[in-house]
Amino acid sequence: MPEISSDDRSGDADASIAPLRLPDDRQLVLRVMPMPADANGNGDIFGGWIMAQVDLAGAVLPARIAKGRIVTVAVNQFIFKQPVSIGDLLSFYAKVERIGRTSVTVNVEVYAERDPANLHVVKVTEANLTYVAIDREGKPRLIPG
Repeated sequence: MPEISSDDRSGDADASIAPLRLPDDRQLVLRVMPMPADANGNGDIFGGWIMAQVDLAGAVLPARIAKGRIVTVAVNQFIFKQPVSIGDLLSFYAKVERIGRTSVTVNVEVYAERDPANLHVVKVTEANLTYVAIDREGKPRLIPG
C-alpha cells in the first residue's frame, strides 16, 4: 500500500505528513506523466502546463452534462500545494460543485504518484473552474435538464 500524504503549505509541519485518502467522491478524469519538455531547468514542471492539464480534466464532466460545446469562463481558484517533477504520474479527480442555467462549476484535485521503488502519493494541486455551455455562434445556451 503506498504512503499517501499532502502538503497544504500552511506552515503546519504535521500537515505535510498527514495521511491522505484518494478521493472516493470524485471521478478520475485524466492521468498523465509530465515529460522533460514540460519542465524548467531544475526539473520542476511548469505551472502553466499543470494549469492546462487541469483545464482539460475539469472540462470532462461539464461536457457530459452540457451535451455539447463548452468553454472555460473562469478559474475561480488554483492552488499549487507541492512542486511536480519529471517522472511523477499525475491523476486528476473531478467533482461537480454546481450546475447553473448555462454553466457548470467543477473542483479538480491532482495527485502525484512518486518514487515507484518506494511508492507514495501526494496531493499537488487543487482548482475550481467554471465552464459555460455555448451554441454554434459562441453564445451561452441552457444546460439540458
